[in-house]
Amino acid sequence: MAAVKSDIEIARAAKMAPITEIGAKLGIPEAALEPYGKSKAKLDYDFIEGLRDHPDGKLILVTAISPTPAGEGKTTTTVGLGDALNRIGKKTAMCLREPSLGPCFGVKGGAAGGGHAQVVPMEDINLHFTGDFHAISAAHNLLSAMVDNHVYWENKLGVDPRRITWRRVVDMNDRALREIVCSLGGVTNGFPREAGFDITVASEVMAILCLSTDVNDLRRRLGKIIVGYRRDRTPITAADLKADGAMTVLLKDAIKPNLVQTLENNPAFIHGGPFANIAHGCNSVVATTTALKLADYVVTEAGFGADLGAEKFFDIKCRKAGLSPAVAVLVATVRALKSHGGVEKADLSKPNLEAVERGLDNLGRHLRNIAQFGVPVVVGINHFLTDTDEEMAAIKAYCEEYGVNAHVCRHWAEGGAGAEDLAHEVARLADEGHAQFRTLYDDRVTLWDKVRMIARNIYWADDIIADKAVRNQFAEFQKAGFGSFPVCMAKTQYSFSTDPNLKGAPTGHVVPIREIRLSAGAEFLVVICGEIMTMPGLPRVPSAEAIHIDANGLTQGLF
Repeated sequence: MAAVKSDIEIARAAKMAPITEIGAKLGIPEAALEPYGKSKAKLDYDFIEGLRDHPDGKLILVTAISPTPAGEGKTTTTVGLGDALNRIGKKTAMCLREPSLGPCFGVKGGAAGGGHAQVVPMEDINLHFTGDFHAISAAHNLLSAMVDNHVYWENKLGVDPRRITWRRVVDMNDRALREIVCSLGGVTNGFPREAGFDITVASEVMAILCLSTDVNDLRRRLGKIIVGYRRDRTPITAADLKADGAMTVLLKDAIKPNLVQTLENNPAFIHGGPFANIAHGCNSVVATTTALKLADYVVTEAGFGADLGAEKFFDIKCRKAGLSPAVAVLVATVRALKSHGGVEKADLSKPNLEAVERGLDNLGRHLRNIAQFGVPVVVGINHFLTDTDEEMAAIKAYCEEYGVNAHVCRHWAEGGAGAEDLAHEVARLADEGHAQFRTLYDDRVTLWDKVRMIARNIYWADDIIADKAVRNQFAEFQKAGFGSFPVCMAKTQYSFSTDPNLKGAPTGHVVPIREIRLSAGAEFLVVICGEIMTMPGLPRVPSAEAIHIDANGLTQGLF
């Protein structure tokens, strides 16, 4: 049996077309591309503005069951489905998030698809790419520096150093920076205070860039960022500090979508990268709306399981951008269902029909949840070589009970050809136009009740709880005029509950709210639940230990 090539070996062997040829497939003229080398480019903003009157294509969301260490292959399926739709004659573009360096050097080692369903150039995408994340970090930290600088020089705005809420960011998993004390070392270094770092993908600047519709909207939102409060509890914004203009300048190129290609030379936009367990988990509005003007079908993904990524895609991104998805694809694997059925990771390759059947409750929960949004759904079974016919048949039979079709997808091994059945079904559902999209809650619902509705209707919890200080914050934000904002739940991705070890489809649990943060520029409220961290740590054996440059000058260890 021939050795299976690694993702990076497959990607490195790809025959990439010049990025101008990829753009031409979508009708993008060469003059509208700003090349970053031969294989990636940004789109000129004047060209994007000129697309406003073009009709929109059909939007397809790829989401997944609750993730497990076995992997679900959501990004891989997004790429495979996009390639398959192109294979069957549908003009299709893909919209993905940019990988964060933190997980690349932590657990994942890379996030650009897998096998023969990848976006390339894989190494560039997983590392510095076009510099968007660096620009976002710089803009965020410029504001941090201007806050402390203002306090140092006379503090004319009356910033209360005890009530500065704006933290700093770095695009790396570094638990030592979660809580810090800054400005130590004497008078010349400012006023000592407690502070901290989040990972860049949790930055409000990241969320703002991904939700902004254009450069003017970007500056408007940046100006609304609340950095802290005066002694009388009145807020101080980035615009008050006159930081919004310079921040926009740092982001003037970052807001332009990035165009790359799949292994099969199909167009893919990769832009923005908020995490779904601590942020809203979707690629940029600019990339998605641009792709919809250029392609007949647009396949996008939302991070982690449907309880996080899909819910935020529907309730935040679609609400804010006026998007109306035509179809949702729910990705599942036999291995992940076994994990939800109680099987340990070391035994997931062994046939175990009973464990698959026990794990199907998790799949069913997600199917019921997606149905609440009025979007037709189809299940994609991401195939592994160890899957048995009986196990896959059990999944199909279970889905039929919900009136949903399930298709075995072999895109990892076969590329787009392995996902053509799924592509035909997705195109049929999209073309029939049965979607009646709706959000889970109305803008007029109170902030507390929005969180409760998500907990009860999506997580299937009995209720939410919070101490008096947090409840008071909800009431203060409601009174201050932020009650119409959607809520962005920060919660473990591994369970419907806040306990990452509680697999399957738990009920009867309660969701504890630890903290809430107002993102006035992004125009949502971040609700931090359980033990979730906005600055992850590295695992015991980080992927960074295996990443290196070999004797031939090639990067190894990304996977």
